[in-house]
Amino acid sequence: MAKIEIFSSPNCGYCERAKALLDDKGWAYEDLDVAGEAGHKEELLRRLPRARSLPQIFVAGRHVGGYEDLQLLDESGKLDELVDRSPQ
Repeated sequence: MAKIEIFSSPNCGYCERAKALLDDKGWAYEDLDVAGEAGHKEELLRRLPRARSLPQIFVAGRHVGGYEDLQLLDESGKLDELVDRSPQ
């Protein structure tokens, strides 16, 4: 299974929805709280200099977008393929 990273912040509804979607699938992910850890915010801006919204989700190091993008990938079946076929 691919490594999943979610850059998020507390009290972010879309962040909670993204995590719930992944929890429902039983997939582990790394939750990188940009509000609680300065290094996480810098890492997000290094990887996505124009990032202005949360969550920002990466699968196997590839940016897949935010919650709505994750949801569309899931509905199309492409999320399972991406997570299953990607190395850690």
